[in-house]
Amino acid sequence: MNIVRLAYPWPENGIPREADPQVMVIGQFDGVHLGHSSVIDYGIRLARRLGITASVMTFDPNPKEVLGKGDYEGYLTPLSIKEEILRGMGVDTLYVAEFNHAFAAVTPEQFYEQMLVPLHVHTAVVGFDFHFGHRGAGTPELLRELGQDSLLVETVPAFLLEDNKVSSSAIRAALREGDAKHATKLLGRPYQIRGVVIDGDKRGRTIGFPTANLELSERYVVPRPGVYAVRVLAEGVWRAGVMNIGFKPTFQTGETRPSFEAHILDFQGDLYGQQLAVELIDYIRPEQKFGSIDELVTQITRDAESARQILL
Repeated sequence: MNIVRLAYPWPENGIPREADPQVMVIGQFDGVHLGHSSVIDYGIRLARRLGITASVMTFDPNPKEVLGKGDYEGYLTPLSIKEEILRGMGVDTLYVAEFNHAFAAVTPEQFYEQMLVPLHVHTAVVGFDFHFGHRGAGTPELLRELGQDSLLVETVPAFLLEDNKVSSSAIRAALREGDAKHATKLLGRPYQIRGVVIDGDKRGRTIGFPTANLELSERYVVPRPGVYAVRVLAEGVWRAGVMNIGFKPTFQTGETRPSFEAHILDFQGDLYGQQLAVELIDYIRPEQKFGSIDELVTQITRDAESARQILL
């Protein structure tokens, strides 16, 4: 997959004009969930049928982050993960448009004339609720009007699961509630976070449950604090594990930021400095404060067994 990065304002000579036409799927696609996949798959199939390039245009950082929207919680799929998913789906070219305040002021007309026309877009494929341009004034209908006879616009309807629309906001809500299984159903895959293993307080190894303390690599949507059955990609192998997300109340650390500590079942090794990927499979229990270390060890033993039953 070819990745092209675009930044506004464009160079004086503008965006290089593409030599060949392409089908372009346009959207933020945070999560690349089942609804997003239905739009992207439609565009890829159309491009294959026409014998032209299948491309996707997305925006980074997330517009909500740049514009300071109050409901912004972080990414479901940071750009690095999004790129991997799109590559696996068969996208030929990914355009990553840098979203900044200057780009936020671009009108729908400018977006069409300065971005889509130079890129020789044959067909734009968008979701039913697609908006673009300053204050989201652009709609699929306006894009058709702007393109007239030179641009086709295909709109893909909402993707329904059990009569409910699949959306990024529904996935965020599921994660806030600790419903990892429902998030998996909406995403079409488990929710994944990534981070580098850093030094922690090393209490886990003293009680027989060494943990990998992750420093997240991106600003992710943080799930509900608690204990989860997880799969961990460590040293190139997916392994069963249990993860605590939270504030370690038993030790009264006074943490204001949640920690992410994973214990990998039946694993011995040094993971410090390595990047791990962790998939949330199921919620086991809320985080809780224990009266003694012995009580904590007993519960962790139960958690590990619960995770083993869920995963193995």
